[in-house]
Parts: sequence; structure tokens; C-alpha cells
Amino acid sequence: MIRLDGAVACVTGGARGIGRATAGALAARGAQVWIGDIDLAAAQETAAEIGAHAAHLDVTAPGSFAEFLIAAATSGPVDILVNNAGIMRLAPFLDLDLAGHHREMAINVGGVINGMSLALPGMVARGQGHIVNVASMAAKVTTPGAAVYCASKFAVGALSRAVRAELAGTGVTLTTVMPAAVHTELTSGVNLKLQPTLQPREVGEAIADTVRHRRSEVTIPRWLAPMGTVEQGIPETALRAVKRQFVGRDPGQYDQQQRRSYLDRIQR
Repeated sequence: MIRLDGAVACVTGGARGIGRATAGALAARGAQVWIGDIDLAAAQETAAEIGAHAAHLDVTAPGSFAEFLIAAATSGPVDILVNNAGIMRLAPFLDLDLAGHHREMAINVGGVINGMSLALPGMVARGQGHIVNVASMAAKVTTPGAAVYCASKFAVGALSRAVRAELAGTGVTLTTVMPAAVHTELTSGVNLKLQPTLQPREVGEAIADTVRHRRSEVTIPRWLAPMGTVEQGIPETALRAVKRQFVGRDPGQYDQQQRRSYLDRIQR
């Protein structure tokens, strides 16, 4: 088990939301935390508030990710990597531009691939390390209006499961974290009625806990774990009718005014 006191922990997309809460939870437990974010100013502000380090990071660029890990290694070997960075665009699939679909996949999936490819060799060589890939319950349950986001989180879940099997016996562990809807800027303006929802702090603490228990998959809340089986077991037409009661009749339904600042930021 990795002792968090003094451990070097890297969190991608750590300036806001779940990433910020995770960085705070790890720092509070004694870790030397490095926040990587494409918004360096926001990362530096968060780092100053929680007693961490900050560096610019574009998770879609292997060179940028390598530079981030090299910077973190000035504090010591990287013990923990939390692949958290992600975006979510909402609207019917055909209403969104193709370039945006590819960018969403590049951040949500490509960022995880880059992070693991660059961090794992050193961990395996030392025989110690822990990766956390932040997916979503969208890895188990599809949502109309968020098709590419769902695809990206399914991909993270499958990627994590396959790599976890390859890491068996190396001393390096990998946990996939799948939270329900979280009240962050990513879900701003989204109709979350009748859905289980979480605060970022709950997810951040659960991610920090994985360093201790290192379970393969963690759903938050835990009672949602069987939902993937339910999704596969119910006829699709019946399931579609049920989902309308949760997410509304229109795919990608959200309040444009409430969501505008988030959309403007992720489209820069």
C-alpha cells in the first residue's frame, strides 16, 4: 500500500470540480500534489489554496503530458496519477460538429492513454504505483444527447479493465472510478431531476480512498454498481421509455444560459 504522507500525486484537470476536490483530499492526507490543467492560472490559484504545485497540461498532447510528469518528478518519483481531465458536450449527435466529437474523445480517452503510457513504465520499474481513471456511470448507462461522452467513458472503463489485467503481479494497481452526476460546471444547466447526484468533495474523498483499498472499480454511490447489468438486461425500447422520465424527452436537454460559461471555456 502506498503511504499518502509524502507521496507524489498528479491530478489532471485539477483546477476545478472533481479534480480540485481530489487534489485537496490528497493534499490534506499529506501527499505532494501536482495539479495539471490547460488553464494554468486557475491551476495556480487552486494550488495556492490547498498547498499544491501547478503546471500547464494539455492531456491531448503527449509532449505536454511528459513535461508535466517531469515537473512533478522534481518532488520525487510519481506514485499516483489521477486521470481526471474531461469535457462533456450535450446535444443530439447530428447537431454537434465532427471536430468537436473528435476533440471530446481526444481529451476523455486520449488523455487517459497518454497519462498511462507515460507514467506506468516508471511505476512498473519501481514495482509500485497507483493509477485512477475517472470515468462515469455513463460507462455503464447510456444517455441520449451525450452519445460521444458516453462512448468516451465506456472506452475508459474497457481500457482500464484490460490494462489492469496486464498489470497483475507488477505491484502497480489501477482503479476505475464511476460517479453518478456531480454538481460541477460540467453539469451546469443539465436537467438532473430524479437522478442520484453528488458533490465534488464526495468523489474526491472516494478517489483518495482508492490509494488505500485499490479496488478495481468504484461506483459512487456504491448501490449503482449493478446498473450496467440492468442496462444490458432490459429491452432497449423499454429502457428508452424509462430514461425519458429521468433525462427529459429531448436529447441533450439543458438550460443554455446556465451552461454558456462552461461551453465557452471548453471550446477555446
